[in-house]
Amino acid sequence: MLTLINKEIRSFLGSLIGYIVIVVFLITVGLIMWVFPGATNVLDSGYANIDTLFYIAPWVFMFLIPAITMRLFAEESRTGTIELLLTKPLTDFQIVLAKYIAGFTLVLFSLLPTLVYFYSVYQLGNPVGNIDMGGTIGSYFGLLFLGSVFVAIGVFASVITNNQIISFIVAVFLSFFCYVGFESISSLDFFRGIAYIIVKLGINEHYVSMSRGVIDTRDVIYFLGTIALFLIFTKTVLSSRKW
Repeated sequence: MLTLINKEIRSFLGSLIGYIVIVVFLITVGLIMWVFPGATNVLDSGYANIDTLFYIAPWVFMFLIPAITMRLFAEESRTGTIELLLTKPLTDFQIVLAKYIAGFTLVLFSLLPTLVYFYSVYQLGNPVGNIDMGGTIGSYFGLLFLGSVFVAIGVFASVITNNQIISFIVAVFLSFFCYVGFESISSLDFFRGIAYIIVKLGINEHYVSMSRGVIDTRDVIYFLGTIALFLIFTKTVLSSRKW
């Protein structure tokens, strides 16, 4: 399984698109945080925090993570190498898990450089270090979990088609719906009686909860459960190729 993980990571980093995805993420967030004037600009706001990163990143991830995951299974299906992969001494779930871990690792690579933004704000604080460490750490955990869910969604979208563009579109739609779709549905009069339950099904509710700096086990269970659900869906679709 480690061999497959390494293969996927090398394949991604060996192509230009890998670096483009990471650079686009960092430049987009960097421009909004430090260059473009307004409430999202750290220097204009006058507060020592990087809340802008945690507000913008989910929306950027919504497009960049599907760009990372769209080829994981779709390209294998298009070229016919999926059949060869299924003959390897790996279970279907190990294949799915390897693809997922590779995708998550790439997301982690894109997040690590943002620690420079944190260090910059840490030094700009008055006094130095005057930043909400608990909220920042919680927000980073929340962003990692959110990215993990988007990767699981992207892997599932990739396994249901051999077309990378379709995989990308499906992943973006599902990520958007899981992030804010449930909140929109809960606002409808028809669902007024169960609005609270519907809101809790959405990612944003749990992401915001973690951003407050409190790692609630209910939020962790939600994220892990959602990841497991999409990985099980992926494994089921992959296994169906043998039927």
